[in-house]
Amino acid sequence: MSEFMVSQWLIGIAIIFDLVSFQFKQKRHIVACLAVSGVLISSHFALLQQWTAAGLMLVAAIRYVVTIFSHSKLLMSLFLAISSLVTLVTFAGPLSLISFAGSVTQTVAAFSQSDQRLRQLMIMGTSLWLLNNTLVGSPTAVLMELLFIGSNLVGYYRFYGTRLALD
Repeated sequence: MSEFMVSQWLIGIAIIFDLVSFQFKQKRHIVACLAVSGVLISSHFALLQQWTAAGLMLVAAIRYVVTIFSHSKLLMSLFLAISSLVTLVTFAGPLSLISFAGSVTQTVAAFSQSDQRLRQLMIMGTSLWLLNNTLVGSPTAVLMELLFIGSNLVGYYRFYGTRLALD
């Protein structure tokens, strides 16, 4: 089986964790699922030799675990700095900037104390990852991001109705 096919299988498994994540109400359950998904997605990007995205997703997986225990703005700043360093070290052009923008948005989301704010920012960050995955040419990753946005919107609607405004 080719590395590309293995990468697509890893994304398929990550999809399951992503879909389940936003059906939870408690933030710690949401981010625990996202941490597992992040490791799988990081492996996917490594197989595709997309090193910025692979590094940023590995940082994201660790970040999600940390946010189960802390919402410290200092820790958020540390993760933003680590993401900047990963991007600088692995920089490979516009795709690196797109994945960095998605990662930064999702870092701020992960450190939000409110699951409502987390969901809102995740929609924005996921949209950037959707663009990245489209440009990388990973059809299963594109599907994953579309399903992730859809699952997030379904969960948001279930818990908050139609209030999508960023408060």
